[in-house]
This record gives sequence, structure tokens and C-alpha cells, in this order.
Amino acid sequence: MGRTYGVRLSHPVSEGERMAIAHRRIGTGPVRVIVLHDWFGTSANWGSVLDYFDPEGFSYVFLDYRGYGDRRDVAGRYTLPEIADDVLALADEIGWDTFSLMGHSMGGKAMQQVLVRAPERIERLIGINPVPAAPYEMDDATHALFHGAADSAGNRRTILDLVTGHRASRHWLDRMIAHSLDVSRPEAFAAYLASWQPLDLSAAVKGSTVPVLVLVGEHDLALTPDVMRATWQVSYPNCRVHPVPGAGHYPPHETPVGFVAAVEAFLRG
Repeated sequence: MGRTYGVRLSHPVSEGERMAIAHRRIGTGPVRVIVLHDWFGTSANWGSVLDYFDPEGFSYVFLDYRGYGDRRDVAGRYTLPEIADDVLALADEIGWDTFSLMGHSMGGKAMQQVLVRAPERIERLIGINPVPAAPYEMDDATHALFHGAADSAGNRRTILDLVTGHRASRHWLDRMIAHSLDVSRPEAFAAYLASWQPLDLSAAVKGSTVPVLVLVGEHDLALTPDVMRATWQVSYPNCRVHPVPGAGHYPPHETPVGFVAAVEAFLRG
């Protein structure tokens, strides 16, 4: 399952009735965070940023979605409500009554689904180029591009190149595409898109007073800083949008040290 980060990284276990949900962990500190990955990634695909989290002040738990990564062979419906169910079940298993959530892209919408389910348990939200609560509108060409990506490495490359502002190296794109193809089931990849793209949580979250930090790479050509201000700051009155210079859709890969500094300053609150 790859590298061990920080103080402790849990080992995956098979899942079944009354069995633990496989996850990865960095740190044993008192500030508790459950981390949700993007549509293309997994708990193992956060780049060098994993070396910079503070393992003494924080506990970060990384969950793979059903059909992805260490949970690739776990059957599911592959929906955001199912992700929320698994997050809350995992929190119960590890004894976390309350916790913060950090979600990247699709994971940013998934963490809002968790908030809707259990607002009393959520301390803070951190979105990384996060999908807003409302349906994600697509024109015909974008719809064809995204919905064709489950079975097309070329579509995945076009999407990744777009959201990183046409600035990423060929080798990095190759690695990201290979990872997404290798560690996710095509049917799960397709089904999660069908769940998050039309899902409308805007009425359910509007006015929530939970503290929110949105970190958004300034070179993302889809989920831009302006989009974040027009969506997240409308939904959440206690939301700060923080543009990240030098990054596109993947600040943890592109600007890891500054990314961690911003995350942990906010979590210390």
C-alpha cells in the first residue's frame, strides 16, 4: 500500500459486517481531520504534501471511497450520500465525536454532504478547489468530456491539463492519469460523477455558520477564485476564500509547504 507517513499509517483491512473501514492516518495530535480525495485521486495520491503535515499537533485520517484505492473492491452505490455514511461510520469506529473535514474538488462537495447529515459533529471545513453545493453546470462539450472520462485516458488528460492551467509537465500528467486508471473502478468513476455533478445541496447548507476555508489555485481554469467567491461565500457566511499563487487544481502537489501552513493555521483557529 506504499509509504508510511508521519507517526502512524493504518493498514487496509477487508470490509464486511462489523469490520473496520480501511483508512490511512498521519499523526496523533488533538486536532482531528478526516480528508476526502478528488475524483481522480485516492488517499495515497496527495504528493509530497504528506511529508509536511504536523503529526504532533494534528491527526489526519484519509479515506478512500468505495471503488477506489485500498477500497477498490468494496461494493457500493458510488454516491456522495454513501461517502457521507462511510465518513460518519469511520468517525464512530475511531472514536471521533467531532472533527473537521478537508475535501479536494469532488471531496469538497462530499464533505458538504457529511455536514448536511451531521452538522453537530463538524468543527471546520477546508475546501481545496472544492466543487460548490449547487449542481455543477456543464455545456454539451464539457458534459461529453467529463462523462467520457471513465473509459478514456485522453479525456482525463484534457481535464487535468485544463484545471492545472496548461502548466503541468507531461510526466506529471502521465503519472496522475496512470494512477487514476489503475486504482479506481471505471463504473465507480462514472457513478461518482453522476452523483456529484447534478446534486444540489445549496438549500441544505445555506447559512451554516461552520468556519470554512477555501484554498483555490489561481491557475485552475474551471473552479476559479471568482467561482469560489460567488458560491462558497454565498452559502457560508463564515467562509474565507484564499487564492493560492503558483497552483492550479492541485495545491497539495504544486505548492505543498505553503498549502500545509495555510491549512494548519486555520485549523488552529
